[in-house]
Amino acid sequence: MTGASSGIGAASARYLARAGFEVICAARRLDRIEALAKEIDGRAVQCDVTSAEDVAALTAAVGDNLQVLLNNAGGAFGLEPVAEADLDAWRRMYEVNVIAVAAVTKSLLPALISGQGTIIVMGSTAGQVAYEGGGGYVAAKHGAKAVVDTLRLELYDQPVRITEIAPGMVRSEGFALTRFNGDQSKADAVYAGVREPLTADDIADIVAYVATRPAHVNLDRITVRPRAQAAQHKVHRQP
Repeated sequence: MTGASSGIGAASARYLARAGFEVICAARRLDRIEALAKEIDGRAVQCDVTSAEDVAALTAAVGDNLQVLLNNAGGAFGLEPVAEADLDAWRRMYEVNVIAVAAVTKSLLPALISGQGTIIVMGSTAGQVAYEGGGGYVAAKHGAKAVVDTLRLELYDQPVRITEIAPGMVRSEGFALTRFNGDQSKADAVYAGVREPLTADDIADIVAYVATRPAHVNLDRITVRPRAQAAQHKVHRQP
């Protein structure tokens, strides 16, 4: 699984390990994934998913048989309108949320076919509905959704399942801080007044559920929001 060093990725690694999988924890921050791998009796592989060399090394570490690929690495950078877009940030978002998903999946597909595996892509409700200030991230997550749907059509005759999990508001380690370049006050404002946003564990529980369904059962797409978020733009906030 990619993006295993924190948040949804780290939580999913723990849930998959509890479900009986040997988890290969891949991420850039080696110290974090080594600690996680030790905790869950997994393996740590340092991997920047935007690096072809790192993806090749991950593929070599995985070997010839893979049961579950969780494409979790991703991220949002900035919240400016399109008219003020930081196009370098847009390129970074497309690279990590779309190109990397395609690259990792392409590289590991032979092992997934051999293992009759499951591909899980961590999408977002941003891949379904646009919102002001989210143009770059919205475009990237729509792109990830398109990759998932295309893969499912192209692999219809292969023993591989393909699922997108599309969370709404999740208060997880680092996501909002990364988006706002470490500005804690802006990150906190995203969740202000929302009594119970989703947590990384909520999403990890769904990851494990998807991975452990019978082999003939494919959950195409799971959209999950906190009860307080009726839609992308409609969130119940309390003082």
